[in-house]
Amino acid sequence: MGTLAVANRGEIALRIVRTARELGLTTIGLHAVDDPWTGADRMVALPGRGPAAYLDMEALVAACPVGALVHPGYGFLSEHAAFARRCAEAGLVFVGPTPEVLERFGDKWATRTLAVELGLPVAAG
Repeated sequence: MGTLAVANRGEIALRIVRTARELGLTTIGLHAVDDPWTGADRMVALPGRGPAAYLDMEALVAACPVGALVHPGYGFLSEHAAFARRCAEAGLVFVGPTPEVLERFGDKWATRTLAVELGLPVAAG
């Protein structure tokens, strides 16, 4: 059906892998060299160590086969428009909001302004 690369670690990564398998996807676990979690169908070590490895956009993109889905999990690059854009440029599918949505809603003031413009209730302050 497809391949899902998980660009995260720990319990978050394991939950994503479990759900992907339930959906019939093959999974690739991307991990820092000093953080070798297991559980995906295939594991790929990233060149970095610790959290920095999960923030290296080029290494993450290079570790994924063209056409793969890329799930960033939570934190790390999950809310970075540049990563979502880089995935698209490399022929990957970012599992999450579009770069445009991430840019707009990554700025709290812009998000609040849009909510007001749309007539949505917002807290004072």
